[in-house]
Amino acid sequence: QVQLVESGGGLVQPGGSLRLSCTVRGFTLQYHALAWFRQVPGKQREGPLCISDHDFAEYCYDSAKGRFTVSRDNPKNTAYLQLNNLKPEDTAVYYCAAANHAYLDGENYDYWGQGTQVTVSS
Repeated sequence: QVQLVESGGGLVQPGGSLRLSCTVRGFTLQYHALAWFRQVPGKQREGPLCISDHDFAEYCYDSAKGRFTVSRDNPKNTAYLQLNNLKPEDTAVYYCAAANHAYLDGENYDYWGQGTQVTVSS
């Protein structure tokens, strides 16, 4: 059974940092791209924020660029999203998703995690 399990979310003050983890089960991360998205209730999903490709290429886009970084540990079947210099507008549920290619359209991702809440507030 395929599962993506996110963890690491929480409450952080503006300017703070968090590291989100996404552990995959039921397939090998090594052969997949792993992307991160986020969504605020009532708003459209945003992303991909960052993508970790199977060849270790890493991409971050738009508001994530320069503040977020993505990485992976294939033996652990786990990918990470490092969130730095967090702002209140980063408050959202963060999701990881996997696909066989680093797609820019979330509709092409086959597997999704359940999400982890990140709240940035003083």
